Amino acid sequence: MSTGPALFSILRQGQYLVASVHTALDDSQMLRLQGDLVEEVGRSRSRGIIIDVAALDVLDSFGTKTLGAIAEMARLRGATTVIVGIQPDVAFAMVQLGMGTGAVATALDLEEGLAFLDDTLALPSTVRHGQ
Repeated sequence: MSTGPALFSILRQGQYLVASVHTALDDSQMLRLQGDLVEEVGRSRSRGIIIDVAALDVLDSFGTKTLGAIAEMARLRGATTVIVGIQPDVAFAMVQLGMGTGAVATALDLEEGLAFLDDTLALPSTVRHGQ
């Protein structure tokens, strides 16, 4: 069992899940994030997911593909996904390499991600992100 810092965390905020990636993940760790997050969507009956990648200074093609797969699996389980916190250098490299997030929504930061989900899902103000 690892005693090091958590690689990622998944927290519930109202009807949303916020998954924060704390450090670069290898392929097996990305797949673990995928499995944990999709499972948690069903367990918590979440309507939206925010994946915060602000701590990443690199996002390779496998990571990008896995984020897209997470979004599609979540969609099939009834949740909308938004990726937040893509660093400028990462965005530049992704464009230069022809990689993108496809149909997955992106937002600048957590606050904008929450606003995006509120607007997209049109939740009544009494249930918006934990109010």
